[in-house]
Amino acid sequence: MLVRDMIKFLLFLLSLTIFTGCINKHGISAKYYSKCKEYYDLQGYYHKECGDDDVVTYKGAGEFFSGEEEKPQGNVW
Repeated sequence: MLVRDMIKFLLFLLSLTIFTGCINKHGISAKYYSKCKEYYDLQGYYHKECGDDDVVTYKGAGEFFSGEEEKPQGNVW
């Protein structure tokens, strides 16, 4: 019984260490703080480019799980 509890505890600890530090406000990435490039163009518009190192972004996951099917184009008959 003690061995089984120890294995459960070690698996729990392992899962906690794997998933900590990889989740940031952009999604799941290799780094906790994603490097963002912020700049203004010549017309004065603000641009912010983030997430070059992201594995999965929240926007991409939302599009994947949205379940929207593509509508057929043209006549389907």
